Amino acid sequence: MTRTTKVALTVTTTLAGAAFATIAAADPYVIGITQNNVGVDSYQTTYEKAFIAAADANDNVDAVVLDAGGDVARQIAQVEDLIQQGVNAIIIWPTNGEAVIPAVRKAHNAGIPVIVTNSNIAKEGFDFISAFSGPDNITQGKEAAEIMCDKFKAMGIADTAQIVQISGQPGYTTAIERAKGFEDRLPEVCPNVTLLETQPGDWNREKSQKVMEAFLVKYDHIDGVYAGDDNMGVGALNAAKAAGRDGIIFVGATNFAVGYEAMQRGEYWGSVYQSPVDDAQAALQTALDVLDGKDVPFLNYFETPKITQDNMDQFSKPVF
Repeated sequence: MTRTTKVALTVTTTLAGAAFATIAAADPYVIGITQNNVGVDSYQTTYEKAFIAAADANDNVDAVVLDAGGDVARQIAQVEDLIQQGVNAIIIWPTNGEAVIPAVRKAHNAGIPVIVTNSNIAKEGFDFISAFSGPDNITQGKEAAEIMCDKFKAMGIADTAQIVQISGQPGYTTAIERAKGFEDRLPEVCPNVTLLETQPGDWNREKSQKVMEAFLVKYDHIDGVYAGDDNMGVGALNAAKAAGRDGIIFVGATNFAVGYEAMQRGEYWGSVYQSPVDDAQAALQTALDVLDGKDVPFLNYFETPKITQDNMDQFSKPVF
């Protein structure tokens, strides 16, 4: 689906040259964004609304807002279309961190700066982007491991606990990095905790519930679940509740409203607080700073603090 703010760009491929001349002469920056999959979860939906609002509020921005619908081929085509339109900058939320590199390279070669948002591309593509704007996903994974370990120590089971992991979509950089951060950090802080198995939940609550149902059948004893985000974590929680398996510690990354509410009920222990509004606004500002020639960190992270039942009163309930 294509949405635009302030200006409608309906230029066809055959008019690409004329479109470039028109855009180049215009005062506002024309910034195109292609997102991963707005319909897959409320985080991405909220991000899109915040991005459009931020662009609308800035007189120096005309935005072309696209959604790949989780389809790599569609996203590559969208990048190529934005190149043909001659936008001033492209923001990409990659559907796949490796598969999009050729399209990003093409934009770079066309002289269009590319800012990657939320989930980075593979390192092989770093030479073709101006900056990454988003959370430090490896740090989030590490923080989730620390949250879980601290809870196990408080419960006195740090030497015996067994856990399972529900990761995000395979091939998706955020999923890879959050799993890596967790798996690297957990043995450092709780070396005797056993990770029984990892299965993908594809950022989907219903699939994650089915994954957890299979875990519960396979393993008689599970002390904890780490999920790559709270949407999947609550799916796992629902499976455990339906099976009558009480006492499992659930920890996620990216605190969703459903995770926050489950924490309020005492059913979900902790997560990492990440705002899609901050995420969207940071991506747009990073693109503007690059276009203005400002010194922008290559990895432009925003803060994502730990949140648990113990400190959640310091945080507002997420809006997604």
